[in-house]
Amino acid sequence: MKNRDVEAKYREKGFYSFSSAWEKIQEEERKQVFALAEDYKLFLDNGKIERECVEQIVSMARVAGFVDLEEMIQAGRRLEPGIKVMVVNRNKAVALFVIGKKSLSEGLYIVGSHIDSPRLDLKPQPLYEDSGLALLKTHYYGGIKKYQWATLPLAIHGVFAKKDGSIVHLNIGEREDDPLFVISDILPHLGKAQASKTMSEGISGENLNVILGHIPVKDDDIKEKVKLGVLQILTAKYGVDEADFTSAEIEIVPAGRSRDAGLDRGLILAYGHDDRSCAFASLRAILDVEHPVYTASALFVDKEEIGSMGSTGMESVFYENTVAELLALEGEGYSEINLRRAFSHSRVLSADVDGAFDPTYPEPFDKRNASFMGNGVVVQKYTGSRGKYGSNDASAEFVASIRALYDENNVVWQTGELGKVDEGGGGTIAYILANRGADVIDCGVPVLSMHAPWELISKVDLYMAWKGYRAFLQSK
Repeated sequence: MKNRDVEAKYREKGFYSFSSAWEKIQEEERKQVFALAEDYKLFLDNGKIERECVEQIVSMARVAGFVDLEEMIQAGRRLEPGIKVMVVNRNKAVALFVIGKKSLSEGLYIVGSHIDSPRLDLKPQPLYEDSGLALLKTHYYGGIKKYQWATLPLAIHGVFAKKDGSIVHLNIGEREDDPLFVISDILPHLGKAQASKTMSEGISGENLNVILGHIPVKDDDIKEKVKLGVLQILTAKYGVDEADFTSAEIEIVPAGRSRDAGLDRGLILAYGHDDRSCAFASLRAILDVEHPVYTASALFVDKEEIGSMGSTGMESVFYENTVAELLALEGEGYSEINLRRAFSHSRVLSADVDGAFDPTYPEPFDKRNASFMGNGVVVQKYTGSRGKYGSNDASAEFVASIRALYDENNVVWQTGELGKVDEGGGGTIAYILANRGADVIDCGVPVLSMHAPWELISKVDLYMAWKGYRAFLQSK
């Protein structure tokens, strides 16, 4: 008997269970799963930091007909149903809108994701020389296991902002002929003291120093000859000097492109699935939207991994201000009450990943309530930690509406919870939009080895996330 027949019989008897999405799709749809995955891998490879993601989002949006909000304001254009609008915030966050038939004050359908990922950032004065090596001091960003970053091939991405206002872009370590960078680790023969420490203490944050160079300049009057050598290369190739590091945003990330994983090629191994898998799925979803009933919006924000603070994070008023600007261009015009109504009537999918059940490390999971690789997009009623602290905790009515929507649109979905009750947990941007009065639920892709330099997702889960986000943005 086929699995779907067994599942139907269980449902008839009142039982309910989730099963593999691979078994619920036909061959034609399977081709779409693999095609979407190829596009996603390109997005990942070209977007290892948030600025690079923004460049891709803006480029794809322009091709799809989105126009800059500031250009609309300057041209005196009014909002009309079907118009596609985008707003870029400091090159590190983006909001896209497809204007609906109903007024903004009747609410928006929003899918919000984040485009930052755990990494290493350079300190403001990072460059030094020691024992014949030039090194860079780093400050880790977000929740990482520090020992995972040692002896790993690394790349350097980011920008130098120079005093004259020019911006110098850096991307070293991704091309075949590029040099790579690395953080050293002590050899096991001399690692007795390190081995006696806990895993979290074995490599400290101050020991995450990136080796940048090794060849000294031939100048007996210079003390730091290797440091000067790498500075000369930076000056010759990029036109920057040591002082320019103080106004730079340079990020250290794993080098290498995303790859298929598993003999059946059903998985993707890559850096940054958290949360670029959901960002990509929501981007593709809103690019598919035409003439929605309610205004559809996809939001891509920064700094979620460090608390969503700052002008490009979800805690900022960037998105609220943007909706206010749109209301001012609408027929009804801007008013404070209309802005409040817009958010209180809105429905939101907080598009963020979930930690998938790991059969190698089953202890911290409640297997009955965990998400599984390949079972489809994960709907999480709440995140938070322990006693639901810091969670949004969506209402039963909103959860029911998402269930119905996904079932009607053949979206394979599952529920999930991030670990056992007292094992820890985590948060998303869900509570921030909920605080503005919107109905919000977390909904995203399950991930293995979350926050590791290389994470793993299922292609079919990515596909179901895109399918679910698209159905939501077009719903009535």
